[in-house]
Amino acid sequence: MHSPTRRRILLAAALSAAPLAAWAAFPERPLRLVVPFPAGGAADLMARGLAQHLGEQLGQQVVIDNRGGAGGTVACEIVARAPADGYTLLFGTMGTQAINPALYSKLRYDPLKDFAPIALTHITPRVLVVGPSVKARNVGELIVLARSKAGQLTYGSAGNGSSSHLSGALFESLAGVDLVHVPYKGSAPLLTDLLAGRVDATFDSYTVYEEHIKSGRVRALAVTSRTRMAALPQVPTLAEAGLPGYEVSNWLGVLAPAGTPKEVVTALHAAVIRAMSDAGMKRQLTALGIEPATSTPDEFSALIRSEIPKWARLVKTSGATVE
Repeated sequence: MHSPTRRRILLAAALSAAPLAAWAAFPERPLRLVVPFPAGGAADLMARGLAQHLGEQLGQQVVIDNRGGAGGTVACEIVARAPADGYTLLFGTMGTQAINPALYSKLRYDPLKDFAPIALTHITPRVLVVGPSVKARNVGELIVLARSKAGQLTYGSAGNGSSSHLSGALFESLAGVDLVHVPYKGSAPLLTDLLAGRVDATFDSYTVYEEHIKSGRVRALAVTSRTRMAALPQVPTLAEAGLPGYEVSNWLGVLAPAGTPKEVVTALHAAVIRAMSDAGMKRQLTALGIEPATSTPDEFSALIRSEIPKWARLVKTSGATVE
């Protein structure tokens, strides 16, 4: 073989192996997990637990970066435009990946084209919670009260277009009541106002309200899932409480920017699965009413694709809008 030809073959082989060699040591520095909501909320709490165990699996720290605002669009834009190297990840939610496309006419990211799904990690139903100033002891009484005070009772959400917002809009539609929606920048400030009686109710994560439900400062009237929550076995589903067909369960998972090398996606997926398999974390999540979940990247992608048209229909029928 002529030496120039041999050199070209060796060079081509070296170049083709370079990408594999470049990612063989991934990760070599800390990673950033961007959370679409402020610190203290349910998504933040789940993200921090995941980040701790994920960091242990990867051998690098996973730093939480809370970027709340605009229904999670701020965080999504940051990750969508980040280098596709696996070091910047999104803790995406049903809201950011499936609901926002129907709510924002000028969404500055594409939930399908701009991200590489890694794995589904959490599934969490909402809890209908009322504050201390609301006298209703069950869903039926709340509906009667809402009808007698049309346009006066308020429900707070983690933000316009969030799953807690649409959970309330669906309740209004099925119950035939008129509530006033009060959007907050995350669950933490909403909790403060609910405890103070400045907002009457919410459809939010049990994680945030657990201690206050147990202490009796607020009351859980129903859960939004198809079946009762293990952490609240005595609390009926909204379907059981008189609203057949009502079901909302939020889901969350890890995504990377589109174009992230397959080898990195594979490494991250394996680490996320191992992190979510931690027995202690699984017990803790279950006690908080959160279902630990796992999936392949393709399964997570298929879930997002199937949820987008589903929520588009609900947004349209419920009349939910963002300002």
